[in-house]
Amino acid sequence: MPNYYVVNDSNGGWNVKIAHAQRSSFHSENQSIAEVEAKRLSRNTGGGEVIIQGVNGQFRDSDTVSPAKDPFPPKDKRY
Repeated sequence: MPNYYVVNDSNGGWNVKIAHAQRSSFHSENQSIAEVEAKRLSRNTGGGEVIIQGVNGQFRDSDTVSPAKDPFPPKDKRY
């Protein structure tokens, strides 16, 4: 199960990349669209982690996509 990253593109917009990949799998001008596409790609490859980079360059969030199992499930069942 590969991990997918939503990262800033140096030319503007957002890229979806598989861990350690040179090229992006998807590009969008909108971060939320890139996040949805990363989750779709992850689901189609058997699940895994989608890690999202913030505007400041630091990673701000990550989601486990089914059918992968979350190693640290949230205690509150809201998500």
